[in-house]
Parts: sequence; C-alpha cells; structure tokens
Amino acid sequence: MASESSYFAPIEGAKYIQLTTYRRDGTAVATPVNVVVEGGHAFFRTWDVSGKAKRIRRTPIVTVAPSSARGRPLGAPIQASAALLEGAESDHAAALIAKKHPVLHGWLIPRVHRRRGWKTQQFRLSPPPGS
Repeated sequence: MASESSYFAPIEGAKYIQLTTYRRDGTAVATPVNVVVEGGHAFFRTWDVSGKAKRIRRTPIVTVAPSSARGRPLGAPIQASAALLEGAESDHAAALIAKKHPVLHGWLIPRVHRRRGWKTQQFRLSPPPGS
C-alpha cells in the first residue's frame, strides 16, 4: 500500500499520460491527456461531450500510465478513481494545468472549447478505494 502523496509518483514528471477508460461492455479505451500532479492527486481536463468524460461518469475507475504525446505507454499502468470537479476545485485544477502547459491549456484549448460551444471540465484522479 503506497502512501497517498507517493501514489502518483510514476506519472508526476510526465507531460502526458495514457488514460484508459472503460465502455459499458468492458472494452478499454486509451487516450493521451496532459496531466499535473499536486499532493496526492493528479488532474486533467477534457470537454463535457467527449467519450472519455461520458465513460468516466458511468465508470470512474480508470488506469493511467506515463505516455508519449500519441499515447504510447512509457511506464507501468496504475489504477485510479476519476471525479469531475466543480467550483473552486475545478478553478484550482484549471490553474494548475494552465501553469504546467501554458500555451496549450492556458490559451489554445480554452479558446477552442469556447468557440465550439463545449464546456471544459477538470477531473481529479485519486488512488482507488482500498489502496
């Protein structure tokens, strides 16, 4: 059992992670996302109508692994629990992500999402229950 602060150490220095979510039939769907780790949690963002957001709303247990920008895993996967953030928590996560990825998440992605009418959502990854 890893301590909460070190649970996400394998992805802490990663610019990208391979986020694997699960369809209703159990099929795994891997997607690369930018990540930032703070304390015992990791944070990422996506838009509200994306497939991964829909899959997480139904099944919050995911796996993550450091990856290349195209999603090729560069390390061993770890299991996590994903939760949609709202209010001040969401704003804090957005600021952390924008600070680590200033051009992409501080400028480009918010404008593209707004222009397309999508709502940008931040998610928190936590150690799964019982770990």
